[in-house]
Amino acid sequence: MSVPKKELHRVVPAVIIYNSEGKFLIVKRSSRLKIFPGKWHVPGGGLSMDDYMNLPSSSPKQKQWYYVIERALRREVREEVGLEIGKPTYLLDVAFILPNGVPVIVLTYYAKYASGKFKSSEESVEMAWVSASEAKKYDLIEGIAGEIEMVDAILKAKKS
Repeated sequence: MSVPKKELHRVVPAVIIYNSEGKFLIVKRSSRLKIFPGKWHVPGGGLSMDDYMNLPSSSPKQKQWYYVIERALRREVREEVGLEIGKPTYLLDVAFILPNGVPVIVLTYYAKYASGKFKSSEESVEMAWVSASEAKKYDLIEGIAGEIEMVDAILKAKKS
């Protein structure tokens, strides 16, 4: 019997942010980035152990932490675009392999814009508030336009 390979995954929470006008925030990645340079996407980024290891444990008996993904997502949005969001709602997950062979699990949420003014960063150099149909005109990372359409449909169904 063969021993299974140890598989390490990069976990990336991402969020589709919408505003009260029914528009969605997309941001353009810097052309200097190695992965998806110059592509448009939604805010998010990698989960790191720093997102929980130095926080008090949620359990007195063992080291475990609740709401790690939400905290990391809020941190990434703040760092990447300077905004605050409402309560994130889970949408979907997707797995893919980076060109360097690293497997990635993206956990996508959606949340209402709460406050703040966009600020560019080393990662995100431009932003746009777009409708679901307008999003298709941008050079988005594959799949993002469809995810925005899903959220648009969810939000429209809640209104009716």
